[in-house]
Amino acid sequence: MVRNERYRKNAIGVRERHNERKNEAYSNPDVLLEYSGQNVVFKTCGAPTYAQQFDRMVAEGAVSTRGLKPDAYVFDEMVFDVNTEYFERHGGYEYAKKFYAEAYELAKQIAGGEQYVISAVMHADERNREASDRLGKDVFHYHMHVIYLPVVEKEIRWSKRCRDPTLRGTVRETVMQVSHSKKWPMVPATDETGRPVLKKDGRPRLISSYSL
Repeated sequence: MVRNERYRKNAIGVRERHNERKNEAYSNPDVLLEYSGQNVVFKTCGAPTYAQQFDRMVAEGAVSTRGLKPDAYVFDEMVFDVNTEYFERHGGYEYAKKFYAEAYELAKQIAGGEQYVISAVMHADERNREASDRLGKDVFHYHMHVIYLPVVEKEIRWSKRCRDPTLRGTVRETVMQVSHSKKWPMVPATDETGRPVLKKDGRPRLISSYSL
């Protein structure tokens, strides 16, 4: 299973501290920091913080925030989460590392390229209490967090005020715009036959395109 969440810049620090294991203690008693050395990092953040890496990419022109509101969602997180029993049946930790290495390749495609991935880490230090008690040994719930910037290619055109009439309306430059809503627009839901699902008022029910 993969789920996708969006975050504003001023809220991403909470995810960073969790994903990068920067907290000294966790409310979740199943996080065993003594095992955090087994976590597998597929992409390391290039700056001290996610927010600083975002600012660096904007400053370098790798991404654009043109047209964004101050409180816009500028980070997305994909969480790849597979049933613990699946890994136990197929080889545990070593199999999980290979599995998520392949999953990370998919994540890069979804993000539009690894250059838009801020951080990717497989957690191998969260104990599955039920499975551990049942099997009589420590069993960990392997999953992967991928923080990325939701970007879309946007063409910037010359305006009607351009002095050169031959340039008006033509493409002036192309930028990679940060935009969660454009990366994952809302689209009409359909049933198993392909017909639109309607709400009680007769209007189409919209769902995030990510879920498709």
